[in-house]
Amino acid sequence: MSPALTWSLQRLVVAPLAIVLTVWLWATLPLTLIVAGVMSAFVPGWLRPLRLLWVAVLHLTLETLVLLAAFGLWIASGFGALLHRPWFERVHYRLMRWYLVVFFREARRVLRLKIETVGPTPDAFPGQPLLVLCRHAGVGDSFSIMYALMHWYHREPRIVLKAMLAWDPALGVMLSRLPSTFIAKGRGRGRDLVAEIGVLASGLDENDAFVIFPEGGNFTPRRRRRAIDRLRGSGREVMAQQAEAMAHVLAPQPGGVLAALDAAPSADVLLVAHTGLDHLDSVGSIWRELPMDKRLLMGWWRVPRAEIPLDRTARIEWLFDRWGRIDAWIAENQPQDLAPRRG
Repeated sequence: MSPALTWSLQRLVVAPLAIVLTVWLWATLPLTLIVAGVMSAFVPGWLRPLRLLWVAVLHLTLETLVLLAAFGLWIASGFGALLHRPWFERVHYRLMRWYLVVFFREARRVLRLKIETVGPTPDAFPGQPLLVLCRHAGVGDSFSIMYALMHWYHREPRIVLKAMLAWDPALGVMLSRLPSTFIAKGRGRGRDLVAEIGVLASGLDENDAFVIFPEGGNFTPRRRRRAIDRLRGSGREVMAQQAEAMAHVLAPQPGGVLAALDAAPSADVLLVAHTGLDHLDSVGSIWRELPMDKRLLMGWWRVPRAEIPLDRTARIEWLFDRWGRIDAWIAENQPQDLAPRRG
């Protein structure tokens, strides 16, 4: 599907449906609360259906409020004529940060999640652009990393992400107005995605963060096998062996990372991984695997630019080495259950 058609359907069909669904949920909330309460007596986990219902209502409500605000900004910008001016860009970043902060604070409270971080503090990068290389393990990681960068690190992210997220009602609208690149399955016919990534990563200022997921997709055993076979089939036996040694991540695809490093020669690199938000890529997986009553961990590792090789081959080896370290960290830091509730 062409990007133009995707954006048209997203704005004319998906966004209005999200607003209608939000209104319907609030109108029927007494009934759905009763149904979720009855289900909670039979479903494992403390009030799991009720807690998931509230998170869903919160999410859709925030989506609706953001969509209405975005529509107002579109009108105020001269029906879109000035949307990409710096003032409107800053307002969109603030709106997105508000949405993420409210959602994460309430979701952590309702789901009883304790999120701990290891790595540099937010004041470790004063006035310095960043290239952020993230582990890819579901929609949850995209939201959590955006939240952390915008709220903790006070950054304005430029992000490379899967085209699937363009269908999210509010996120799709917001990111279409902010610096971002959506990558479709098959990598986009007729597009030079590596060049697009290089353009997106160029001209970073002191509060920007360029975000990319080098694995290119969520981890699954099948994708891991395909990545290994692809490396071996192209004659890169050493990399194939490195990929086989990694049990929790996919082999990184270096093209976009190399383009970003070339486009932002003064930016340090921030490596990001997490545990506990894996495989949340469908409604069914969210129902089965959304963590509750758990301790989650997010790891951040700063790599000064001087430590990154200049040679292309050496950079690819550096990337594989770092991804191997992330794999080992994930193996050592699986989510832990919190102590049971009292009473």
